[in-house]
Amino acid sequence: MTRDVMQELDLQLPVVQGPMTGSDSPALAAAVSAGGGLGSLGCGMRSPQAMAEAAAAVRAQTGRPFAMNLFVQATPAPDAATVQQALQRLAPLYARFGAEPAVPSQWCEDFTQQLDALAACRPAVASFTFGILNAAQVQRLQAAGSQVWGTATTVAEALAWQAVGADAVIASGSEAGGHRGTFLADYASSMVSTLPLVRDCVRQLQVPVIAAGGIMDGAGIAAAQALGAQAVQMGTAFLVCPESAINAAYRAALAAAQATDTVTTRTISGRPARGIRNAMIDALEADEAAIPPYPVQNALTGALRKLAGAAGDAQYLSLWAGQGVAQARALPAAQLLHQLKQEWQAAGAQ
Repeated sequence: MTRDVMQELDLQLPVVQGPMTGSDSPALAAAVSAGGGLGSLGCGMRSPQAMAEAAAAVRAQTGRPFAMNLFVQATPAPDAATVQQALQRLAPLYARFGAEPAVPSQWCEDFTQQLDALAACRPAVASFTFGILNAAQVQRLQAAGSQVWGTATTVAEALAWQAVGADAVIASGSEAGGHRGTFLADYASSMVSTLPLVRDCVRQLQVPVIAAGGIMDGAGIAAAQALGAQAVQMGTAFLVCPESAINAAYRAALAAAQATDTVTTRTISGRPARGIRNAMIDALEADEAAIPPYPVQNALTGALRKLAGAAGDAQYLSLWAGQGVAQARALPAAQLLHQLKQEWQAAGAQ
């Protein structure tokens, strides 16, 4: 019999706030957890010290369980020519803000150090995307008291996570906002919609399945459960909450967006991600195939996006959002959770 992770975590609502690196906050995670869901900290770009500080900030606000998420990735060593070409490509975009692109001090945080910090933080759930852990790493986190959840965009990836001992799998459909978690095949062939992905995973796995992608209300939660998911992960729905860390320009873009405004692109970060089309994507799209992979491109555009945010210019931000963006409700997290619970119960909660 499949374990009941929601019962183990003592959740009142089968809702996981999606980890949104750079956009979530301890305040958001704490509010969701305190409201009966599972709050999350996206730690892919947080230093080990920042991870510890964020976890402490959540615990200062609630004693409820929460999750922490990491990107499974190696530190790259790109060749100088590739970096130089990328800088030249970005120069006209930086010039709009009176600046020039430069090589950053680091491409990304060291994953081994982040994993050590994660084990020390001992969150109720340690979740992962972009790759997969080995069995020893999974066991280490479980021994520290954390459930391990892996992100999968195909059944094959879900089975791979089950094979290394994951406690649950997050089935991330193509409707989901932000970066794709694909790690076994090319992303185009792995763009499976949420409903068929969830159903196939439920049928083939012995571990719990968490549905992610395009779920925005209580009816969506009930629909995912009807397919066999134990819970849902919702990112875009919580992105517009006042507790999230996004800036005013990003908020305004989300408020005006429709489902047809999102596109999956690797122009901004070097890794396929779904977000709202803007001038930055348009300017780089013709050269998309030549753009260096994540995290190199992401690091090279980081300063540009900060400049755009300071200028209130959404056209040069990474406006990550899922296809359900038009259904997002800019409510405080606690109020949104209350509304989700009412809708879920009305739809025939399981």
